[in-house]
Amino acid sequence: MPMRVLVTGGSGLVGKAIEHVVQQEGGKREGEEWIFLSSKDADLVDIGQTRAVFEKYRPTHVIHLAAKVGGLYLHMRENLHFLRDNIKINDNVLQTAHEMGVTKVVSCLSSCIFPDKTTYPIDETMIHNGPPHDSNFGYSYAKRMIDVQNRAYFQQYGHRYTAVIPTNVFGPNDNFNIEKGHVLSALVNKTHKAKNEGTPVNVCGSGAPRRQFIFSLDLGRLIIWVLREYEEIDPIILSVGEDDEVSIKEAADMIAHALGFKGKIHYDTTLSDGQMKKTASNAKLRRYLPDFTFTPLREAIQMTCDWFVANYDIART
Repeated sequence: MPMRVLVTGGSGLVGKAIEHVVQQEGGKREGEEWIFLSSKDADLVDIGQTRAVFEKYRPTHVIHLAAKVGGLYLHMRENLHFLRDNIKINDNVLQTAHEMGVTKVVSCLSSCIFPDKTTYPIDETMIHNGPPHDSNFGYSYAKRMIDVQNRAYFQQYGHRYTAVIPTNVFGPNDNFNIEKGHVLSALVNKTHKAKNEGTPVNVCGSGAPRRQFIFSLDLGRLIIWVLREYEEIDPIILSVGEDDEVSIKEAADMIAHALGFKGKIHYDTTLSDGQMKKTASNAKLRRYLPDFTFTPLREAIQMTCDWFVANYDIART
């Protein structure tokens, strides 16, 4: 039978990227049905609404992207809210998938789930080796529990539920809100605003932390591969290589170049840097897909900035 794929969080950054790959890059196979849910379709914190939307669409496969997310400073203020809402969302989705006989679930975790005190590079075996960083421990523990649940569903019922761990994702359709967006998307908005107003760009922190950024369309292509081909219950890191890690300062300079910003960039060292590095190994991914080509960072940032400028009225809020 052809797959009927339900994508939770389908209107967000990664959901829109998967939709693009499915609809415009030939990612959809004959007879398949892909349904992209947004929060308007169901509040997945609510078990009744979760069951109702699963009953409506009767998926055979689920890509679970929906989460309560935010930028570093929002997480620092609201760890309890992030913990409780995400535990509810994840449990509702996985248990409803189980009750309705879903064949496979691929959930999306985050590199912030890894221990704060660790050795580098991080790999998939190290998720539970110590507490995550204090800044977003609520979100991190909720995401870690998906891995625990996946293993329990396999042990008790033989279900093929698994998870992917992307590093820092960015691209078109991101949340570019300066307060709530992730670092790169917030910087795009800040830099565009500073260019229009003739003011400096103010970057939170020193600019020294290093990150592996993955373009959303690359991640979309890889998640579809995981859904179709990856058979392990254990999660898999989806990331560019360790050599492609860049500092926040380097990323800010690339954004300035992409937007034609010639002004000053100021680093506010009175604000927290968060984790200084989260270097992840993509060795497991490379064993499966040695020839996968990632979009070069500078090119991906240019495409993201071009999308932001073209969609400025929607994207900046």
